[in-house]
Amino acid sequence: MLFTLSSVLCALAPGIWFLVGARVLQAVGAAMLIPSSLGLLLATAPPEKRLASVRGWTAISGVASALGPVLGGLLTDLSWHWVFLVNVPIGVAALLGGLRVLPRVASRDLPGADVLGAGLLTVAIASVALGLVKGDDWGWASARFIGALVLGALLLVWFVARSARHRSPVLPLPLFKFRAFSPASFTNVLFAVAFAAMLLSAVLWCQDVWHWSAVRTGLAIFPGTLLPPALAMSIGPVIHRFGSGVVAFAGCVVFGAGIAWWLTRLEPGTGYAAGMLPGMLLTGIGVGLTLPTLISAGVSGLPPQSFSTGSGVITMARQAGTVLGISLLVATMGASGATAHQGAAFDRGWEMTLGATAAAALACFFLGSVGRTPRRTEAGEGA
Repeated sequence: MLFTLSSVLCALAPGIWFLVGARVLQAVGAAMLIPSSLGLLLATAPPEKRLASVRGWTAISGVASALGPVLGGLLTDLSWHWVFLVNVPIGVAALLGGLRVLPRVASRDLPGADVLGAGLLTVAIASVALGLVKGDDWGWASARFIGALVLGALLLVWFVARSARHRSPVLPLPLFKFRAFSPASFTNVLFAVAFAAMLLSAVLWCQDVWHWSAVRTGLAIFPGTLLPPALAMSIGPVIHRFGSGVVAFAGCVVFGAGIAWWLTRLEPGTGYAAGMLPGMLLTGIGVGLTLPTLISAGVSGLPPQSFSTGSGVITMARQAGTVLGISLLVATMGASGATAHQGAAFDRGWEMTLGATAAAALACFFLGSVGRTPRRTEAGEGA
């Protein structure tokens, strides 16, 4: 409900700061909605179908991501207000449908949420992001840049220390004792850095280098975003055969191949079919193999009472990685991204993206054989 109401406020915004405030409310609504939806799904699905349910949840998110850029571009051509108003009928339908089909979960007397901890984490990530984005203007050795990073690091340390003591922390540290949760969360951050940088760089290339419209840019990205939903629904047997670590690693390799294609083959004079499309398809395959695998690996071993909290932490890790990915792309491309040296700026951005992808690929090895179905031995089969 909050997301829908804040969407109306965004559409009716008379000025930029009113819009920013409404967007903050919209973000709060989304933060309440997304982890809760996955937690409800895990709580109601039978144990043998939980991993498939997570992949289905990821696939639906992928369909929304595929339609978003295209519909957003079309709506922007009509009026930017429609980008927010389109959420209203969808939100109303979801609210009415949820009242009919969602399970009634008994309320529990829980301690108050750690509002200060949430604020510490938010300001810490924002401080690091600000330093990275403004580093080119401030100077990479300036007191402001170093101060922003140091402030972010100190606030993160305070946040972790507070999470260890609070009765209802934002980041429940005991969750990291469960197998695969810690490596899956960490790998999610790294892959989200690469994914966010990839997506933003593709949009910037289409609009700043090729000077395409919002609609044409959305259509250019559309083929790659179609692949993750299809793969999310079909990789279950592959995960059971090889394990989450191998599948996620393979996805990172394919994703990296798409970035490497852009780095070596995409030029301002290159056509879409020969330049951008192959890389978009490869990154789409990589996302489809990696993202649902990491999410399902992270939550698969949690106890039922931790489903919502665990899915919230996984979502938080992805969002933190997204912020850092965008900030790092801006930092590595620098101010020259809007000048005649655009090609070199994008090359630096894609090199950074490849580095983040390589780090995510290495982190996948810590997942091990999570999700793999052990083969029965011959003796076991004969018994």
